[in-house]
Amino acid sequence: VCFIPGGLDCSISFVSHVLGKVCVHGRQKEILSVLVPRLTDLTKSDCIWQRICWRLIECVPDRWMEGVVLGFVQRAPGADILSRLLGNLVVKNKKAQFVVTQKVLLLQYCHPTAVLQNLLGYLSLDGLRRALLIKVLQELLETWGSSSAVKHSPPEQQQYISKAILICLSHLKEPEIKSCRQELLTSMMEGVKCHLDSNLPQIRRLGMIVAESISSKINTDGPVLKFQYEEDDEARELKSLLVQTPPFCIVPSFPDDDRNEKGDAALPLVLESTKKSHTAAPAMPDEELDAELDSDDDLIPYNMSEDKELKTKAPVYIRDCIEVLTGSEDVDKWEATVKALESLVRKNPAATREVKYVELAKILLHLEEKTCIEGFAELRQRTQVAVLTTDPIPVAKYLTSQFYSLNYSLRQRMDILDVLVLAAQELSYPKSYGKTKHSGAQKPCIQLLPGSDSSKDWRRIVDERIKSKTRRFAMGQSQVELASGPNEFNSVAGYFFFPLIQHFDRPLTTFDLLGEDHFVLGRLVHTLAILMYLAVNTVAVTAMGKALLEFVWALRFHTDSYVRQGLLSCISSMLLSVPTERLLEDMTEELLETQSWLGDVVEKDPDGDCRRLALQNLLLMENLKKKLKTVPS
Repeated sequence: VCFIPGGLDCSISFVSHVLGKVCVHGRQKEILSVLVPRLTDLTKSDCIWQRICWRLIECVPDRWMEGVVLGFVQRAPGADILSRLLGNLVVKNKKAQFVVTQKVLLLQYCHPTAVLQNLLGYLSLDGLRRALLIKVLQELLETWGSSSAVKHSPPEQQQYISKAILICLSHLKEPEIKSCRQELLTSMMEGVKCHLDSNLPQIRRLGMIVAESISSKINTDGPVLKFQYEEDDEARELKSLLVQTPPFCIVPSFPDDDRNEKGDAALPLVLESTKKSHTAAPAMPDEELDAELDSDDDLIPYNMSEDKELKTKAPVYIRDCIEVLTGSEDVDKWEATVKALESLVRKNPAATREVKYVELAKILLHLEEKTCIEGFAELRQRTQVAVLTTDPIPVAKYLTSQFYSLNYSLRQRMDILDVLVLAAQELSYPKSYGKTKHSGAQKPCIQLLPGSDSSKDWRRIVDERIKSKTRRFAMGQSQVELASGPNEFNSVAGYFFFPLIQHFDRPLTTFDLLGEDHFVLGRLVHTLAILMYLAVNTVAVTAMGKALLEFVWALRFHTDSYVRQGLLSCISSMLLSVPTERLLEDMTEELLETQSWLGDVVEKDPDGDCRRLALQNLLLMENLKKKLKTVPS
């Protein structure tokens, strides 16, 4: 019961019930878009209306409390106004506390950043509610540092939680940070490890930014963590959340004309200040200047205008290049050899009889940078691709065998995968990219040579005359004839594909694809998908598709989203490359099981990209079935 000026008593529980019921029945936006601005004005300077507003929300039944509280949080202009409207509701009402501290922050991730700032700012504006703020921060850090949450929750939710953590940190005071410094440090170390282990660059960068922010808060005097990552708009937005904006700070919005005038007025001030800074520079005294000139008078500079840089000549034979790369101590010659080797390999494809390209592939795989060559990694990769395309079968056998060998770094194994993909692309595409056939702007001019009575020339002369007199209305610009030629990947596709798929489940001492090296597993899966796609119309494509489907089936429940995305890409490549008749005749049962699995992925997978790829595969299957039905038997 509230006392209204005028001596009248009234109960607002009925209004609370109406408000809750309207919100839960889908009319939250309509009623609160009117009610919240009105209550904001009434409670600005009247404590009676503040109590009425608190009572109005407190009397809402628990079953409808979520819709009302969430509506107020979303539509309040700021945290201070939300505090004025709700009071200490989260302390008095358990349902409201659950909605504010658990559901909105940990179970949902669809709200914009302004809602998070309202919510967490509201918790920080009262001494009774600050205990909940620290509790919320601890629970957010626990979720952020959970390896299971990092693996199974979508990137959007992890970004949402990261924003909430940064906003919480911005509201903490120095005594509160000191009291929970050790907990913050432990959570930071656990969380940054989980995020850096992820295959997704976005997740790794989120971990770096949050870890840097926590470190800067708990180590104000000492050294702080610092990572290297790309500074884009998303990173700058996250870092800006660590700086708390004053609750009563209102940024004025000027009209466009005012802003332009102020900008134009500010420009001459800047120019004037720069002129003053230049004129204010102290002039050197004449005596010091003369002394300095006198000291250099006896040093006469050499004329080096005609000097030329001495360039080391690169070897002209591949065998000489091998000798330089393996044993030469001449750094300049080594650098020239690295730059020239690719062109030498491509210009001498017939040298396979004299040079063992497997030996050259081995040298390039282990080649390390001796000098600072710009683009060294790209140069080495292009040369490896040239070697592989020049002598595909033995070099492919060597590279695929080394992928599962001991004593290789993860970087070298991923280099092998990249080289295989680039070489397969080059082999599967035509060598020339088309010949341009120009539309004849000039009419052919035919000149008869004297004494040219050859009977075989008359047909050519007549055809050219007819062509010169014929009007064509759709000649247009130059037409490009697509180059055609044999698919060189046809005969070697199996050497690229099958060795990679054989030993993925055999852990080595330094290499475990199914364990901690899941990032390389993700790269392997994506590589197999590309090789499958490039093998379209080849002889081995059906056998490759069947083997790839078994490979996907063995890994379909992998916990890493990057690996699952690659597996779904493999399904797409198989459906596009293997002929439809072979799919339905040779892999009918496997396809039915795959279709059921894809349906589960669409409904249950936490990763949005996985759901999208699975849906595309289901649509592709349906289209293939329809296409097969329309073909006459």
